[in-house]
Amino acid sequence: MKNDNYFYIPQLQKRKVKARRFELFAKSALFLSLAFLVFFLYEMVRQGYPAFNQAYVKVDINLTQDVQNNPYSAFTKDEMKIISRAWIRSLPMMMKDDPTLLETTATIWAPTAAEVDQYLKNHTNKLTDALKEKVNKLKDEGKIQSQFSTIFFFTGDSKIPENAGFYSAILGSLLTMLVTMAIAVPLGIMTAIYLEEFAKDNKWTQMVEININNLAAIPSILFGLLGLAIFINFFGAPRSSPIVGGMTLALMSLPVIIVSSKAALKAVPDTIRQAGFGLGLTRWQIVRDHVLPIAFPGMLTGSIIALAQAIGETAPLIIVGMIAFVPDATTSIFDAATVMPAQIYTWSGMPERMYTEKTAAGILVLLTILLSLNAIAIYLRKKFTKTW
Repeated sequence: MKNDNYFYIPQLQKRKVKARRFELFAKSALFLSLAFLVFFLYEMVRQGYPAFNQAYVKVDINLTQDVQNNPYSAFTKDEMKIISRAWIRSLPMMMKDDPTLLETTATIWAPTAAEVDQYLKNHTNKLTDALKEKVNKLKDEGKIQSQFSTIFFFTGDSKIPENAGFYSAILGSLLTMLVTMAIAVPLGIMTAIYLEEFAKDNKWTQMVEININNLAAIPSILFGLLGLAIFINFFGAPRSSPIVGGMTLALMSLPVIIVSSKAALKAVPDTIRQAGFGLGLTRWQIVRDHVLPIAFPGMLTGSIIALAQAIGETAPLIIVGMIAFVPDATTSIFDAATVMPAQIYTWSGMPERMYTEKTAAGILVLLTILLSLNAIAIYLRKKFTKTW
């Protein structure tokens, strides 16, 4: 007995030490993951939040015919360095849209130039000391204020930093995802139903399932090459359009939707199917009335997660040309458009400092949409699971 205890106690102690060490490693990994996540979110908010506010300057301008012909004639050189060039160029269009403004003196809050905005936010800028003094004087007089940036949310991209917005990218992503959802979700769910409930278990179906599982793991850029070769080069679909981007993302999302839907169907107990056959129901009646309602929460969750993954993809959309400069938001799935990830990628390569905060702000918008989609998936899964 003593000999047994002599060997048993040290081994037990070693196991306890290993267990404590493993627990320490697990907690450390969890802590590091949370720390990196918190640091990432903090940096994104710190850099992106300033983009949601923009500096505006109060301008008193006499809207004469000369201003309509040459808007720059109404401002001095220093004023043109303070006021946004894009806004100055928009004056003739504003006067054309509202003829009553002609030959009147208007007081308008105009967006400032990018360098002025960055100076007021204490960021790196290229303003001269004389212009800084003028800006400070205007600020003290209440003629320069920070306001919510409607430009960021309601205008398209621009080569002028202070006039660049995210609206065309948001709308382009919406149209692209509508095409993706219309193609991938019904096709993926019907494929999963056939493979799991109706197809015979033979070498052909096994080969199809293996290929589907393999497609779910390949790099997304390969789907972009496939979309370029098939939809654009072979079928002649318009390049850079939401229809091409949506079909390409549908190809990428199909394997994920099929695999998740098959798993949801497989989780339904076989006793339900056997009970249906015992009552004399056909296979289709059993699937439609009993299997699908139970598997629906899992299928819905898998589809939403697949679409959430697709909305954040950049590589396949770059291949099919959805990184084009699109100043005006498109309203058709056949017109040129850009998407949020591609717009963020474009802004990240711009040299102006103002694009840095716009890039971070775009990432925040994209993250908000992704988190919202995942939250919707969790909510719907719980809701329909309770129902059935």
